[in-house]
Amino acid sequence: MFTLLVNNILGKEVGKVDLDEKVFDGNVNESLIHQVTVMYQANKRQGTSSTKTRACVSGGNSKPWKQKGTGRARAGSSRSPLWRKGGVVFGPHPRDYSYQVPKKIKKSALISTLNSRLNDNLVKILDELKVSEAKTKEFVKIVTALNLERKVLFVCDNTQENVLRSSNNIKRVNVMRWESINALDVLLHDNVVITQKALENLTQRLKKGE
Repeated sequence: MFTLLVNNILGKEVGKVDLDEKVFDGNVNESLIHQVTVMYQANKRQGTSSTKTRACVSGGNSKPWKQKGTGRARAGSSRSPLWRKGGVVFGPHPRDYSYQVPKKIKKSALISTLNSRLNDNLVKILDELKVSEAKTKEFVKIVTALNLERKVLFVCDNTQENVLRSSNNIKRVNVMRWESINALDVLLHDNVVITQKALENLTQRLKKGE
C-alpha cells in the first residue's frame, strides 16, 4: 500500500493519505501503456497531407510527340509520374488516422501510468489548489514550495479561473480536472500533483466497473 504525505500550497506537511491498493498496487503494464499511447497520438494526427496524382496536375491532354520516327521514347502524356511536374504515385492523401480501444484498456493504462509515477516517487498530494489572484508569480510560488522540477501535471477537483490564468504562462506546468486526464497526459509529465478531493474522485472513477 502506498502512503503519501499531504502538503499545502506552502509545501508544509498537513497529513497523510493511504491510497486504495485495489487501484494503486504498483503494477505497471507497459504493453497496455504503449497500445493506448499510440492510439492517443494517432487521434491527434490531422491527416491533411495531400499530393496530386496524374489526374490532378495540369497539362497532358495531347500526346507530346508522335509514337514512332522521332528516336525518343514513347510518351502519351506530360502528366506521367516520370516527367518533371508530373503526377505523384502512391503519395499521401487526406485520411482519418483515429481509432479507439476498449474503455477498460484505457482505464488500465491510466492506472499503470499512475503506478509508474508512484513507483518513482513522482506523485504529490495537495490538500487544495488555490491562488489569491491570477498572477503567474503566485503559481510559481506553489511550484517552488513543492520543490517540483521539469514538467508537472496538476490534477484538480475544480479548476478555478485564477488557477488556470496564473498557470497558463508556465510552459512546463499543466492544470487539468480529474475527469479529463488519460494515460498520455501522465506520461507527458514527470511529476503529478493531485488534490485530495481529486484523488478521491479519480479513485472512484478507476474502481468503477471492477
